[in-house]
Amino acid sequence: MKIKATTTFIIIVFLTVGMASPVLAQTRSGEDEKLLQEAKLLIFDKKWPEAEEKLASLVKNHPQSGYYAQALFYLGKCQAEQSGKEKEALDSFQAFLNRPDRPQGLLEEAEIAIIDLAFKLFNQGQKEYGRLFQDRLSSPNRVIRYYAAMKMSYLKDKSLAARALPVLTRLIETEKDQELVDRARIAVLRISPQALKDIPDRSGREGLRLLKIRVYEKGKKSPGISINLPLALADLAIQAIPEEEKARMKEKGYDLNRIISDLARAKEKLVRIEEDGNIIEIWIE
Repeated sequence: MKIKATTTFIIIVFLTVGMASPVLAQTRSGEDEKLLQEAKLLIFDKKWPEAEEKLASLVKNHPQSGYYAQALFYLGKCQAEQSGKEKEALDSFQAFLNRPDRPQGLLEEAEIAIIDLAFKLFNQGQKEYGRLFQDRLSSPNRVIRYYAAMKMSYLKDKSLAARALPVLTRLIETEKDQELVDRARIAVLRISPQALKDIPDRSGREGLRLLKIRVYEKGKKSPGISINLPLALADLAIQAIPEEEKARMKEKGYDLNRIISDLARAKEKLVRIEEDGNIIEIWIE
């Protein structure tokens, strides 16, 4: 009788636990989904620390959750928005990318966030993070490749920025989106105006007014630098010129913003600047 009673008791306990387990699992699943939804609402309101707390709880307490990968992505997003948490954000995004169950729709955004974070840390003097945006120059995803190259064009270290030139050149030569091509040309201009000389303009924009710039080095008849850009992008071209160079030209009486504005309105279409034997010609046609 004792054996039977014991056996019966074990069976009852087993059945009770077995029946309760799905309920417990369902409760846990409901808790992780609730945390994620609450975090998304907080993110919408830009309440980054509060959202981070919810997501950190999900990651810590629900490692088997089907929402785990999403939580890592949004955790990185919250951390990226908080100054001083760039490294934590990078770790979260990297962990997201390492997940086999990561949502494909969030991949590009995660990669772009990593480029931005690495760029910020690099500019703060932490040069070891430079590899993160350099590595993405060879990404099979062209959006990530292009974004990394564009971002690198803003680097003060022009020798490092020059590593983006092959990607930018390829973009200019192959892409059909003219606005994207123009922005790539501006990026090249930021890195090395000289590099534009060897990149043909295949835009075929005969109907558009173009800003043209030619720079002749002392004693040379052919221009060392030749730039053709839509007039609408003139402001971007000016932004691409280093501030110290613009300030130096302004001291000598050449305000580039005013020159472009005057050219756009005036009947005379050519401005000629001579400096130390070098000649700069700017006109619109």
